[in-house]
Amino acid sequence: MGYTGKAILPHFGAYRPEDIDKALCLSYEKKRLDEGKSVGTVWTELGHLKAALNNAVKCRQIGKAPHIWRPVKPETDMRILNAGEIRALIEGADAPHIRLALILLTSTAARVGAVLDLKWDRIDFERGIINLRRQDGITRKGRAIVPMNGSVRAALNSAYEAALSDFVIEYAGGQVANIRKGVTAAIRRSGIGHVTIHELRHSAAVHMLGAGIPIEKVGQVLGHSNLAVTYKTYGRFLPEQMSDAVEVLDFMSLKNRREVQ
Repeated sequence: MGYTGKAILPHFGAYRPEDIDKALCLSYEKKRLDEGKSVGTVWTELGHLKAALNNAVKCRQIGKAPHIWRPVKPETDMRILNAGEIRALIEGADAPHIRLALILLTSTAARVGAVLDLKWDRIDFERGIINLRRQDGITRKGRAIVPMNGSVRAALNSAYEAALSDFVIEYAGGQVANIRKGVTAAIRRSGIGHVTIHELRHSAAVHMLGAGIPIEKVGQVLGHSNLAVTYKTYGRFLPEQMSDAVEVLDFMSLKNRREVQ
């Protein structure tokens, strides 16, 4: 709530939990939409409020969490970069640590946090494996153990020779907490237009599916513990894989009429 609280607290801060109702949530939605925010932003912010109140119950700070009404979650209109745009983005990075981070993000489909947390003791050059998982178990989102491709191995080899810390993504010998500024600059120099860091993960997933990689394997690379999540997010990018199914439904074709007879 450190960031979301700046929007939430002025509207909800004066109320006790039991006084929060749907009408109050609806008025919050109207306020944020009038301020030019999207329905998706409102959905996320109210979700953070819900999570904070549920946590307060677990910590016994309040007795019961109120129901937090939220608008229907909008469909994600994600942008998928093509191969040329991804190369242009990587080449647009003027700092070595930003370039390495972009190579890892686009070649492993990892989340930003997983890449920034990555340490050299989880890079196995002999086996060609990158372990994105943390041993402390505090990360909520799933992380995977993924093989290196040739570009990643070459980039990691170069970075390892110059490493000054335990972290793979480092700057001036220390861990990098945020790469947003560097990535934004690379996007601007690349001339590819607006794209978010998280859309790099989506782009990697769609490229795997487009190459015919089974969605089960794609889910493993993404670190999804439940394949239903993979289907829900990326199923719409698989129309060609359903062609054999809909061929059965071509009732007007001569072939299918003969089979029925």
